[in-house]
Amino acid sequence: MFYTIGEVADMFQVNASLIRFWEKEFPIIKPKKNAKGNRLFRPEDIKNLQIIYHLVKEQGMTLKGAKKRIQNNKEGTQQNIEIINKLTAIKQKLLAIQEHL
Repeated sequence: MFYTIGEVADMFQVNASLIRFWEKEFPIIKPKKNAKGNRLFRPEDIKNLQIIYHLVKEQGMTLKGAKKRIQNNKEGTQQNIEIINKLTAIKQKLLAIQEHL
């Protein structure tokens, strides 16, 4: 499955221009381009963008710091994001249970 730049921007709630900027800054973002030149992002690109978003927007890292973290510990960062997502889902379930009590 491929995602357009608009869909990706909506996923992360950022402007498409930021996604294009990150594509230039981070070599791990490699969308395919169709005959018209439109970017088509693969699930692998989405995971990489999620790492970048987490480091830059959520953790407040600089681009330089995010690049270094990705270079040195991409897998560890991905695991941290997965743990955060699981904990967030658990929290939402607990809050829903609390509302029913």
